[in-house]
Formats: sequence, structure tokens, C-alpha cells
Amino acid sequence: MPFTPLHLGLGASCKAIAHQQFSFMIFAGTQVLMDLEPLFGMILGWNTLHLYTHHLLGALLIGCIAIVIGKPISEFTLRVIFKESNWQISWKTAMLSAFIGSFSHLFLDALMHTDMYPFFPLNQTQILATLVPYSFIFYGCLVGLAIGGIGFLVRRDES
Repeated sequence: MPFTPLHLGLGASCKAIAHQQFSFMIFAGTQVLMDLEPLFGMILGWNTLHLYTHHLLGALLIGCIAIVIGKPISEFTLRVIFKESNWQISWKTAMLSAFIGSFSHLFLDALMHTDMYPFFPLNQTQILATLVPYSFIFYGCLVGLAIGGIGFLVRRDES
């Protein structure tokens, strides 16, 4: 993806479906962590933008980091900023949200970027790139964001 916002469509849909069993904040934070390497690469002029974080082991590591830092940051944000005093994010929810975030990011980017090797170090070929047209991925993420937004509004009206 060009940058993190398009990845949020899947997270919004997951939040609409799983509600309290999914943390959109941890998912979104995971997207940012995944895209730090390409961001630095663009700033510093690297030839390869998706090398270390955009393969299975990198996504696993980013997911683990997102769990450890995402749970306390998200709970703090919910309590202090959103005044949700009773809201707790379980470790199971944190794990699910972070790993869905990192591995979905890996998969979506693998469909688009030719400079990443999702199965590195086992395989150094990019077999998924250009398998699906970019427009399908782009609009699919936007539809997911719309579905998630509608789900959020429906759930908000229920409570």
C-alpha cells in the first residue's frame, strides 16, 4: 500500500464484526509499525523499501512488538482520552488484533510490491506481486472501511 490508511479497511471490518474481541487501535498501530521501514527507506533513498519487516518473520516480530506496546498504550488512550474507565483489552484480543494487522499487511503488500519477499529466507522470489489488480485491492480496502464505518455507527446506536 502507498501508506497505512488503506490497510485500515480490513481492520474496520474486523472491528465491526468482532467488536470487543478486536482492538482497532492495536491493529492501526501495527500498520504504522509495519510501514516504518518503507518510510525510512523513502526518506533515506534506499533501493529496497520492504526488506526486513515485510516477510513472515518480520511480520511475526512486528506483531509481537505491537502486542507488548499496543495493549498498554491503547488502554491508556481509552481511559484517559476517551474516558472509558471500564474498558480492558485482553491479551488474547491484543494478540489477535496485532497478528491480523501484521499478517494482513504483509499479504496485501505482497500483492502489490515487487521489492518484497514474503517467504524470506526460505524463498527469495516474489510470487504474489501483480497476482491481483491494484484497483481490486484499493477498492476492496475502501469497501472494507465503509463496511467497518457502518458497523461502528450501528453498534454505537445500540449502546
